[in-house]
Amino acid sequence: MSTLPGFTLVALLLTAGSAAADGLVLKKDVELKGSTAAGKEGPLFLTADRIETTAPNVVEATGDVEARQAGQNFYADWLLYDLTQDQVRARGHVRLEQPALVVTGDSLKFNLGDYSGELVQPVYRFTAQPGRTRAGRADETVTGAAPVAPPQPGRGHADRIDFLNEQQCTLKHAIYTTCPIGNDDWFLKVGDLDIDRNRNVGTARNASLHFLGVPILYTPWVDFPLDNARKTGVLTPTIGTTQRSGLDILLPYYLNLAPNYDATLYPRLMSKRGMQLGTEFRYLLSDFHGVNRFEYLPNDSVANRSRWSVALNNIYRISPATEAGMLFNRVSDDDYFRDLSNLLAATSTTHLDHEAWLTTRHPNWTAELRAQSFQTLQDSTSSTPILEPYARLPQALLGVNKVFGNGLEFHLASEATRFAHPTLVEGTRVLAYPTLRMPLTNSFGYLTPQIGWHSTYYALDNSAPSQPQHVTRNLPILSLDSGVTFERPFRFADQDYQQTLEPRAYYVYAPYRDQSNIPVFDTALLDFSYAQMFTENQFIGGDRVNDANQLTLAVTSRFTEAASGLERLQVTLGQRYYFSTQQVTLNPGDPVRTSNATDLLAAVSGQITRAWRIDTAWQFDTQTGATIRQNLAASYRPGPGRVLNLGYRFIDQTTEQVDISAQWPLGHRWYGMFRYNYSFKDAKLVEGLAGFEYNAGCWSLRGVLQRLATKADQSTEAFFIQLELNGMGRIGSNPLDVLKHSVPGYRPSNELVQTP
Repeated sequence: MSTLPGFTLVALLLTAGSAAADGLVLKKDVELKGSTAAGKEGPLFLTADRIETTAPNVVEATGDVEARQAGQNFYADWLLYDLTQDQVRARGHVRLEQPALVVTGDSLKFNLGDYSGELVQPVYRFTAQPGRTRAGRADETVTGAAPVAPPQPGRGHADRIDFLNEQQCTLKHAIYTTCPIGNDDWFLKVGDLDIDRNRNVGTARNASLHFLGVPILYTPWVDFPLDNARKTGVLTPTIGTTQRSGLDILLPYYLNLAPNYDATLYPRLMSKRGMQLGTEFRYLLSDFHGVNRFEYLPNDSVANRSRWSVALNNIYRISPATEAGMLFNRVSDDDYFRDLSNLLAATSTTHLDHEAWLTTRHPNWTAELRAQSFQTLQDSTSSTPILEPYARLPQALLGVNKVFGNGLEFHLASEATRFAHPTLVEGTRVLAYPTLRMPLTNSFGYLTPQIGWHSTYYALDNSAPSQPQHVTRNLPILSLDSGVTFERPFRFADQDYQQTLEPRAYYVYAPYRDQSNIPVFDTALLDFSYAQMFTENQFIGGDRVNDANQLTLAVTSRFTEAASGLERLQVTLGQRYYFSTQQVTLNPGDPVRTSNATDLLAAVSGQITRAWRIDTAWQFDTQTGATIRQNLAASYRPGPGRVLNLGYRFIDQTTEQVDISAQWPLGHRWYGMFRYNYSFKDAKLVEGLAGFEYNAGCWSLRGVLQRLATKADQSTEAFFIQLELNGMGRIGSNPLDVLKHSVPGYRPSNELVQTP
């Protein structure tokens, strides 16, 4: 008997993408072995209560008709196969099965020659999760009006499927949803749905999205890809409201220009400010890649001026070792991010970088040429201006690293930089710092002596009359780093652990050199920390080298599980001791150190239990008995969707903040999100957030209210509400970026393994 490839095609044409899942489990039958591997060229097995030839070349099967071929299965009450016309007819409980899809219907007519025909009253459901299909950018979800392969099994029905040929079919009055049977909280209703596998495109007409019985979206026409390929089209709109901009609607339009470059246009309507136009262009070539953005607000009704921003980032790989690039970020005014962004990281931006570079990296040396300047954004509510950094026009860097056969290491860090500034002293700095170090290590410890020669030359342009135009500084720097590791096993609460005791000593000597005639181009005092105690220079940048005759002593103890190696606890204690008084300061007249030791530093961190993790740091002034700096952080994460973060930050005379954030189940399918970041020194809320999320299984609803400090004495409020339909997309304003940034550990409820 001839095979019936049309039966397998019906199921394929109903999917929006290629099915790929575990096969449908059937009873074992040795006769069917190899059928799947043979594909549609393999044999078709037909069984029924009665099979007979009713006319020449006509086969009729009645009663529990079952046909199997290559892992595809067909069932019906009655089947007629006309070999002359190459046509199949079936009726009564018609059922088509594929590994990822099951389709039932009332009757089927199908021509095996041209793959034309119809299936009446089809009802389909996905039995496995195909690969998710998206239209538009790979990092966006499309708002389409047609079924796409969902992230969880979906289902639907139609009045009829018309098969036009092997690659094309049309569904009449189709319905699609990912809600379980008996639940139609949301569904997509399509007048006509055309599937064209030649072009790999689906086209829907008269499509409407219904939620809780109410149509919420309508489009007369939309097309979408049938697989993971990107496609030009409208992306998910963002709708929200903020205190400073009013109703805020963003409608991105994606342009799939080529497989390796694309563009997104995103007009944004703000009811208080007007229409903003934005575009992003991305490309990835063999030697080039980059992302470039531009935004323009022609006439801000609140600020009474046009506003814009530019962000360019492009890199060119000249060879495997050499690349060039540029970074250019600029905005029209100081308040651009404060007025138009909802992220704290953006609203607190101070310096925007403009730079171009050429760099090459080789096994023993690296070189770099860079030109860099900045745009400094001032706080209009503050009386203290922010100083613009020096521009480097240009900067040349050369680094050399060489290890000799006896283990001796040679390192060279050198640079030549031209510093430019509109109001301060300008000049050129040439610096070279070669070092020799000899690491001596064994199984329980190490000893690393190092000697270096720091040499710097300055040529100054517009220096004061009392300041020389040419300055030279040379000094040797010696250091000795050493450490030992002791280990012991112990047992606690019926669990085997390993404890280490790791004392470390680090000595540095650098003689004093007068540096009062040297300007400060790019140098600052490093914050005192555990890492800073083990550096030669307390300054970052090349304009200051501290005088040093000092010894750092520290000890660390780690507690790890013997079986897994998981570090449960780490305790660190350290302090630096000085054997001479301080003479070099960042600026002439700055106060010098009066004590012979630094503050005491202590830190405790670790995964204490499966759910609890702590990270604490403490800086204590042993002279006055006062706490100078304190950071306390703890997180409690007993399971998916359950996160509690606690934080306290204290810096003497400048900062005292408490930061609490959480995501927690409130009840069956309900989650709450929260953040409270309060500054006691400023007596104000830095960021406050309260939100909820409801997960109905096939859809979820989340809403967030955020209050954010944007200036020294100004705050703004924003409200986000979003409806997410599983397998379809998201509607409304997008709070996910805000939640992930504000609540560390937050996960959307539909990504959790279990929903309470």
